[in-house]
Amino acid sequence: MDHILSPGRMKYLKSEKPEGCIFCKKSIRAEDLVLLEGKSCYITMNKYPYTTGHLMVVPYRHICDMGEMTSEEKIEMMDLADISIAILKKEMNPEGFNVGMNLGKASGAGVDCHLHLHIVPRWVGDTNFVTVLGDVRVIPEDIDMTRRILLPHFQKSEEV
Repeated sequence: MDHILSPGRMKYLKSEKPEGCIFCKKSIRAEDLVLLEGKSCYITMNKYPYTTGHLMVVPYRHICDMGEMTSEEKIEMMDLADISIAILKKEMNPEGFNVGMNLGKASGAGVDCHLHLHIVPRWVGDTNFVTVLGDVRVIPEDIDMTRRILLPHFQKSEEV
């Protein structure tokens, strides 16, 4: 049997789990992961990324279905996705992107009733033997480092 050491995980396992939605500002949203605040949506880093640079665009309103979104929310979600992709292209030079939503538990949504758009930069070969053989994802850069690299670009986009 293979073992992977993840000492930081124990802190989470032993911690009290707050109630509320991880995306709602008045709840338990991870403020330190937010890169840009819009009028109806915001951009945040994924705390448990698929790969380095995995971002999400999230409406402020706690809504479960795309049909509940206003036109303003839909437009801003796409505008923020566009900004995110441009910054990721400039700073991380990915060779492609996965962009999409998991709507409902059956789709694999970790948070199934606060819709959000995933933006995942991809590189040829980013799924390596560890993922294939060990069913383990390797994230090549610490999330705090990724934040330090990306945040100045998002701050500049606020000024435009």
